[in-house]
Amino acid sequence: MTNRLRRTQLFSGIIAAIYCCPGTAPASVFFNFSTSSGMDQQAIDGFNEAGSMWSYYLGDTMTVNINIDFTQLDAGVLGSTSSSRGTIDYSSYKTSLDSDRSSTYDDSAVANLQPGSSFAALINRTANSPNGEGSATPYLDNDGDANNSTIRLTTANAKALGLLTPDNTASDASISFNSDFTWDFDRSDGILSSAIDFVGVATHEIGHALGFISGVDILDGNSTETFFSDDAFSYVAPLDLYRYSDESFANGAIDWTAGTADKYFSIDGGTNSLAVLLSTGATWGDGSQASHWKDNQGLGIMDPTASNGELLQISDLDLLGFDVIGYNIIPEPSSLALIALCGGLGLWIRRSFLI
Repeated sequence: MTNRLRRTQLFSGIIAAIYCCPGTAPASVFFNFSTSSGMDQQAIDGFNEAGSMWSYYLGDTMTVNINIDFTQLDAGVLGSTSSSRGTIDYSSYKTSLDSDRSSTYDDSAVANLQPGSSFAALINRTANSPNGEGSATPYLDNDGDANNSTIRLTTANAKALGLLTPDNTASDASISFNSDFTWDFDRSDGILSSAIDFVGVATHEIGHALGFISGVDILDGNSTETFFSDDAFSYVAPLDLYRYSDESFANGAIDWTAGTADKYFSIDGGTNSLAVLLSTGATWGDGSQASHWKDNQGLGIMDPTASNGELLQISDLDLLGFDVIGYNIIPEPSSLALIALCGGLGLWIRRSFLI
């Protein structure tokens, strides 16, 4: 699956509760970047800096192997990530996540996962929908078949959970950058108004490789003219276990639908949304891949868009997302900062358009 970051012009916006990277900290995650032939040294240095930004906060002892390249991509696409993924049954995944708990957020997230060997999900646009083939109307799928009992995660995420050896040498991801854009490689003096933050975008794309993904993108992109039975969609990602809507919460299920209805991030079984919305899909949703926070709300590095002159930063919310899918965060994401972030979202809406 390929995840992409788009370029937008942002008229106003705030990123709040961000972490900086002062000095150095004990870093356990090591990034091994394999470069394409003739790649510019500035770009290589930029990826190394982006890797260091994640290493500063991730305390898992492991190596992440990433192929990097400059090439032409679709118009408006800044970067694109293809990650290696594998599957594990839901029960085993919960056991691994429980063993990996390292924060109070982990405790809440694990305690509120659905019990048993399978999970219920709202889904739509399937061949066997009770509302008619391909219907956009959600229905409750809780029959325990493949898509209710399988978790699909990136190999980097699997390493963090101890499901793969931490020094496995196989490629974990490939990241391409669009050579048609003007990039600013030096963040020390801010980002030029005519350029894009290279290190920030690299940090975003590495985030996808680490596991910030949603399988809803598979449903969203494969339910247009041909439809598939719901059990074919065994692509539920770790982050999807915290994906809810008002309707799914009422049904005791996660929300795995492709559509425009609001989806929110919750680590307590959907009871509280933290006022954090998720993107809903490039095809049937809000226009952004589901593997992101909601656009235009200043939520963090995993926002789906970036603009000229914008300095991209990792936020507490980003770190919380990685914490509850199996990474050990140094330090634990700040409760105070997270509350401050969620309390003022209404003031941070910004207008954007795709160039």
